[in-house]
Amino acid sequence: MKFASKEDIAAPIDAVFAMVSDFDSFERAAMRRGAEVQRTDNMRVPGVGMAWRAKFMLRGRERKMGVTLSTYDPPNQLVFDGTSPNIEGQMVIDLVALSRQRTRMSVSLKLTPKTLAARLLIQSLKLARSNLTRKFHLRVADFAKDIEDRHGGNRTG
Repeated sequence: MKFASKEDIAAPIDAVFAMVSDFDSFERAAMRRGAEVQRTDNMRVPGVGMAWRAKFMLRGRERKMGVTLSTYDPPNQLVFDGTSPNIEGQMVIDLVALSRQRTRMSVSLKLTPKTLAARLLIQSLKLARSNLTRKFHLRVADFAKDIEDRHGGNRTG
């Protein structure tokens, strides 16, 4: 199952990449939402191989997931690979400079089941695809607006 969304951001590509790759702020945000997040690498600078282990509640059950940064290409792309006992996922964030002050951010998320139970879960998600797609688009749009607000620009797309 795949979700994808694009947003144009009124900020230069370097500033957008800096905010999209602010891993510490994402760790803190996840913890504020009740997740347990732990870095599992010893890297001092951002790059391929950064990894996290997370525990969180989803649909009434505790879930565990490992996330690894598999592509780190400033200021163009970040790719995260996620694994859990039942599902594998990949999130790709692509950035393209439209002008010196505008950046297009494309975000895609692909989920692949590894077990029969996960296949059933993905099937139930497919039944709610339109609602989930709308929520995905809204989250990406909110994130883009947050980037603009932090940069100090005005959003027009």
